[in-house]
Amino acid sequence: MAVAETIAGFLQRRHAQYTVVPHRHTETSRETAMTAGIPEERLAKAVVLTDERGYLMAVVPSNRFVSTPRLSELLGRHLELASENRIAPVFTDCDRGAIPPLGPAYGMDTIVDDSLVGQPVIYFEGGDHEQMIAVDGEVFLSLLRTARHGHFVH
Repeated sequence: MAVAETIAGFLQRRHAQYTVVPHRHTETSRETAMTAGIPEERLAKAVVLTDERGYLMAVVPSNRFVSTPRLSELLGRHLELASENRIAPVFTDCDRGAIPPLGPAYGMDTIVDDSLVGQPVIYFEGGDHEQMIAVDGEVFLSLLRTARHGHFVH
Protein backbone atom coordinates (compact mmCIF):
# COMPACT_ATOMS: atom_id res chain seq x y z
CA MET A 1 0.00 0.00 0.00
CA ALA A 2 1.21 3.52 -0.74
CA VAL A 3 0.65 6.68 1.27
CA ALA A 4 -3.08 6.98 2.00
CA GLU A 5 -4.84 9.01 -0.69
CA THR A 6 -6.45 11.25 1.91
CA ILE A 7 -3.05 12.11 3.39
CA ALA A 8 -1.33 12.59 0.02
CA GLY A 9 -4.09 14.99 -1.05
CA PHE A 10 -4.04 16.82 2.29
CA LEU A 11 -0.27 17.35 2.08
CA GLN A 12 -0.49 18.45 -1.56
CA ARG A 13 -3.28 20.98 -0.92
CA ARG A 14 -1.19 22.54 1.85
CA HIS A 15 1.97 22.54 -0.29
CA ALA A 16 3.76 20.60 2.44
CA GLN A 17 7.16 19.25 1.51
CA TYR A 18 7.61 15.71 2.79
CA THR A 19 9.68 12.61 2.31
CA VAL A 20 8.38 9.05 2.22
CA VAL A 21 10.58 6.79 4.34
CA PRO A 22 10.16 3.07 3.67
CA HIS A 23 10.76 0.62 6.51
CA ARG A 24 10.24 -3.07 7.08
CA HIS A 25 6.74 -4.10 8.12
CA THR A 26 6.05 -3.24 11.75
CA GLU A 27 2.99 -3.52 13.99
CA THR A 28 3.69 -0.91 16.68
CA SER A 29 4.98 2.65 16.68
CA ARG A 30 7.79 1.67 19.03
CA GLU A 31 8.87 -1.08 16.63
CA THR A 32 8.65 1.38 13.72
CA ALA A 33 10.95 3.87 15.45
CA MET A 34 13.47 1.17 16.33
CA THR A 35 13.40 -0.35 12.84
CA ALA A 36 13.81 3.04 11.16
CA GLY A 37 16.45 4.21 13.64
CA ILE A 38 14.63 7.38 14.63
CA PRO A 39 14.06 8.79 18.12
CA GLU A 40 10.67 7.70 19.47
CA GLU A 41 9.85 11.24 20.56
CA ARG A 42 9.95 12.29 16.88
CA LEU A 43 7.50 9.63 15.70
CA ALA A 44 3.97 10.99 16.11
CA LYS A 45 1.12 8.55 16.54
CA ALA A 46 -2.64 8.95 16.48
CA VAL A 47 -4.84 7.78 19.32
CA VAL A 48 -8.55 7.99 18.56
CA LEU A 49 -10.94 8.53 21.45
CA THR A 50 -14.70 8.84 21.54
CA ASP A 51 -17.58 10.18 23.59
CA GLU A 52 -21.16 11.28 22.97
CA ARG A 53 -19.87 14.19 20.83
CA GLY A 54 -17.99 11.91 18.45
CA TYR A 55 -14.37 11.12 17.73
CA LEU A 56 -11.29 13.00 18.83
CA MET A 57 -7.76 12.33 17.59
CA ALA A 58 -4.98 12.81 20.11
CA VAL A 59 -1.52 13.20 18.55
CA VAL A 60 1.34 12.12 20.79
CA PRO A 61 4.95 10.93 20.52
CA SER A 62 5.27 7.18 20.06
CA ASN A 63 7.03 6.78 23.41
CA ARG A 64 4.13 8.28 25.35
CA PHE A 65 0.61 7.23 26.27
CA VAL A 66 -2.53 9.34 26.44
CA SER A 67 -3.74 9.96 29.97
CA THR A 68 -7.45 9.64 29.25
CA PRO A 69 -8.45 11.15 32.64
CA ARG A 70 -6.14 14.14 32.12
CA LEU A 71 -7.37 14.69 28.55
CA SER A 72 -11.01 14.33 29.59
CA GLU A 73 -10.49 16.91 32.32
CA LEU A 74 -8.62 19.26 29.98
CA LEU A 75 -11.44 19.18 27.41
CA GLY A 76 -14.41 18.81 29.75
CA ARG A 77 -15.42 15.57 28.04
CA HIS A 78 -15.74 11.96 29.17
CA LEU A 79 -13.43 10.30 26.62
CA GLU A 80 -12.60 6.65 26.15
CA LEU A 81 -10.46 4.80 23.65
CA ALA A 82 -12.31 4.11 20.39
CA SER A 83 -12.18 0.53 19.11
CA GLU A 84 -10.42 -0.17 15.83
CA ASN A 85 -13.60 -1.78 14.49
CA ARG A 86 -15.63 1.39 15.11
CA ILE A 87 -13.13 3.75 13.50
CA ALA A 88 -12.25 1.57 10.48
CA PRO A 89 -15.01 3.17 8.32
CA VAL A 90 -13.44 6.61 8.90
CA PHE A 91 -9.99 5.51 7.73
CA THR A 92 -10.91 3.40 4.71
CA ASP A 93 -7.64 4.17 2.90
CA CYS A 94 -5.47 3.08 5.85
CA ASP A 95 -4.37 -0.29 7.14
CA ARG A 96 -5.74 -1.15 10.56
CA GLY A 97 -3.41 0.27 13.21
CA ALA A 98 -1.60 2.63 10.80
CA ILE A 99 -3.68 5.78 11.16
CA PRO A 100 -1.79 8.96 10.23
CA PRO A 101 -1.88 11.61 12.99
CA LEU A 102 -3.52 14.22 10.77
CA GLY A 103 -7.09 14.31 12.06
CA PRO A 104 -8.08 17.40 10.04
CA ALA A 105 -7.47 15.42 6.83
CA TYR A 106 -10.32 13.14 7.92
CA GLY A 107 -12.51 15.92 9.34
CA MET A 108 -11.71 14.85 12.89
CA ASP A 109 -11.29 17.15 15.88
CA THR A 110 -7.66 16.90 16.95
CA ILE A 111 -5.51 17.77 19.94
CA VAL A 112 -1.71 17.72 19.92
CA ASP A 113 0.41 17.04 22.97
CA ASP A 114 2.87 19.87 23.64
CA SER A 115 5.77 17.41 23.83
CA LEU A 116 5.81 17.37 20.00
CA VAL A 117 6.43 21.12 19.81
CA GLY A 118 10.03 22.01 19.01
CA GLN A 119 11.00 18.74 17.30
CA PRO A 120 13.14 19.45 14.23
CA VAL A 121 11.57 16.62 12.21
CA ILE A 122 8.36 14.67 12.77
CA TYR A 123 7.76 11.22 11.34
CA PHE A 124 4.41 9.46 11.11
CA GLU A 125 2.77 6.46 9.50
CA GLY A 126 1.45 7.20 6.03
CA GLY A 127 -1.48 4.79 6.23
CA ASP A 128 0.28 1.45 6.11
CA HIS A 129 2.85 -0.47 8.16
CA GLU A 130 5.75 -0.06 5.72
CA GLN A 131 6.06 3.66 4.98
CA MET A 132 6.49 6.73 7.11
CA ILE A 133 6.27 10.35 6.17
CA ALA A 134 8.93 12.80 7.39
CA VAL A 135 8.20 16.53 7.60
CA ASP A 136 9.84 19.50 9.19
CA GLY A 137 8.55 19.91 12.75
CA GLU A 138 7.12 23.38 12.05
CA VAL A 139 5.42 22.08 8.90
CA PHE A 140 3.82 19.29 10.92
CA LEU A 141 2.43 21.77 13.43
CA SER A 142 1.16 24.00 10.62
CA LEU A 143 -0.71 20.98 9.20
CA LEU A 144 -2.45 20.79 12.58
CA ARG A 145 -2.97 24.55 12.99
CA THR A 146 -6.68 24.05 13.72
CA ALA A 147 -5.91 21.53 16.48
CA ARG A 148 -5.91 22.33 20.17
CA HIS A 149 -2.74 21.84 22.20
CA GLY A 150 -2.14 20.67 25.75
CA HIS A 151 -0.17 18.35 27.97
CA PHE A 152 -2.01 15.07 28.45
CA VAL A 153 0.52 12.24 28.16
CA HIS A 154 2.39 10.08 30.61
